[in-house]
Amino acid sequence: MSNFKYWIKAFRLRTLPLSLSCIFFASAIALKKNLFEWNIFTLAITTTILLQVLSNLANDYGDTVKGTDNINRVGPERALQSGKISSKQMIIAIIINSILALISGLSLIYISLNRTETIIMATFIVIGIAAILAAIKYTMGKNPYGYSGMGDLFVFIFFGLVGVIGTYYLYTNSLESSIIFPAVTIGLLSAAVLNMNNMRDEENDKACNKNTLVVKIGLKNAKVYHSLLIILAFIGLLLTLFVTKTPLISYICFIPFIVLFKNVHTIWNTTDRSKFDPELKKIALSTFAISLLFTISIIISQR
Repeated sequence: MSNFKYWIKAFRLRTLPLSLSCIFFASAIALKKNLFEWNIFTLAITTTILLQVLSNLANDYGDTVKGTDNINRVGPERALQSGKISSKQMIIAIIINSILALISGLSLIYISLNRTETIIMATFIVIGIAAILAAIKYTMGKNPYGYSGMGDLFVFIFFGLVGVIGTYYLYTNSLESSIIFPAVTIGLLSAAVLNMNNMRDEENDKACNKNTLVVKIGLKNAKVYHSLLIILAFIGLLLTLFVTKTPLISYICFIPFIVLFKNVHTIWNTTDRSKFDPELKKIALSTFAISLLFTISIIISQR
C-alpha cells in the first residue's frame, strides 16, 4: 500500500473529535445516573471512529471518481485525487473498514443488549448496518444522497439522534424524553460543520452537479441557515442542562459558544471562501469541547 502518511491524510483525523461528541455526551449522562460502563464506552468510541474513517474514505473515493475533487476545490487536496493512493487500494480500505466497523458494532450491541429482547437487538443491528451504508452512500455509487442535498439530514440523524440516543440506550437499556435535547444539540452542530464545508465548496460543487443544500438554496440563505443552526444548538444545550438537572458547574460547556458565535460573525463578514476552511475545524473542535466540558463537569460533580 501507499506511504502511511498518505493514509493518515485520507483518514482525515481532524474530523474524529466531532464524531466522538455524541459518545461523550451520552456517556456523561449515563455516568450521572451511575450507569456508565467502560467496555461500552470503549466499543462505542471504536465503532464511531471506524464509521467516521469509513465515511471519509468513501467520500474521498466518491468525490474523486465523480470529478468533484479537482484542482478547483478550495479545501485540501484529497488522497485519491493526488494519486498517492490508487482506486483499488481505496476500495480495499473501504471494505476492510466496513468489516471492522461491523465487527465492532456487533460486539457493542451484544455486550450492551444481550439481556434484552431479541427485537431490540435486531433493531440496533439494522441501525448499525444503516450507519455503515450511510457512511458509504454519502458520495459513492448511483444517486448518492450527498449529491441531492440530503447530507445535512443524514448528519443530523446519525451524528445527533442515533449517536446520542442510541449510545444512551446501550448504557441504560431505556429511553427518556430528556435525551432528545442533547441529541438535537449535537446533531445541529454537526450539520453546521457540513454546511460550513458546503459553503466553502459551493462554486466547485455547483460546477460538478453536486447539489448540496448550499447549492440548492444559495450562499446567502446558507448563511442564514448556518446562523440558525448555531442559535438553536445554544438553546438546545440550555434545555439539556435544565432537563437533566445538571450541577451549576456544567454551564462551563457554554464557553465554546464564544468561538461558535464568532464563526457566525466571520461567515457574514467575508466573501473569501478560502477563509471558510479554518472555520470547519473551529466548529468541530468547539462541538467536541462542549461534550468534553460537560463530561468533566459530571465527573467533578460525582465526586
